[in-house]
Amino acid sequence: MLVDESRLHIAIQKSGRLSDYSRGLLKDAGLRIQNGKNDLTARVENFPADLMFVRDDDIPTFVSDGVCEFGVVGENVLQEFALGAAEAGIEIVARLGFGRCSLRIAAPETAEYRGPETLRGSRIATSYPCLVRRFLDERGIEADVVKMNGAVELAPRLGIAGFVCDLVSTGATLEANGLRAVETVLDSEAVLVRTARDVGDRKAELGSRLLSRIDGVLATRDSKYIMMNAGEESLERISAILPGAEAPTIVPLHGRPGHFAVHAVCQESVFWETLQKLKDAGASAILVVPIEKMML
Repeated sequence: MLVDESRLHIAIQKSGRLSDYSRGLLKDAGLRIQNGKNDLTARVENFPADLMFVRDDDIPTFVSDGVCEFGVVGENVLQEFALGAAEAGIEIVARLGFGRCSLRIAAPETAEYRGPETLRGSRIATSYPCLVRRFLDERGIEADVVKMNGAVELAPRLGIAGFVCDLVSTGATLEANGLRAVETVLDSEAVLVRTARDVGDRKAELGSRLLSRIDGVLATRDSKYIMMNAGEESLERISAILPGAEAPTIVPLHGRPGHFAVHAVCQESVFWETLQKLKDAGASAILVVPIEKMML
């Protein structure tokens, strides 16, 4: 695979739920991606960057080695890689808010569980041996960690291990296999990572531009632009109610002495209850609109 050194390279999951979310994030950041979902790479038409579609387990290696300057990967995969590497060479630059799940230890539904001490002397099957070993070491518990690359939930039924540790989103897979979650090893979400290697001034500048766009996308997800009118005597109370807002913009209304237009970006959810509080505080003509783009 020939790598164009004049362009950024972003590693994302080739298939799976993180693949669609990652592509959506980049499209929201204004990147027009050529069709290439089933290929190894895709070119961005309006930004000097290329996507590389790889297995999620390979993304930390691509970024750590500097083959890709950026990558989108689950924190569970990243931490497992970092614990097994002499030098990770990666830094997290943004938490993305999607792909949330938990790495949890599960026991058979019929087994008695009295806390982490129950794991002492047991066998635990998992695809994340480094994370499980860290969990056990932090608690001073001796147990055997059995590495499995798939079908972890079958381990107790097959007599391979008494416990399992696997990713849990809804818990339905555990329940279907007669298991129940008993300990949380790690709460995970997708993260944007960047190589720690020196990439040169040109790519560093491109990386800053890309991060600025992504930061803007993340900032607008829960943000709303709220506008209202209010009398001067209500401004202090209204400012205190606005959720997650910095200092609002206050502009005098033409022809209405003592009355103002109040505009603010709210970085928290704006509920109907919030609107009622604003009205009770003296606001009128309240308007809440989504924010499509924001440059921080």
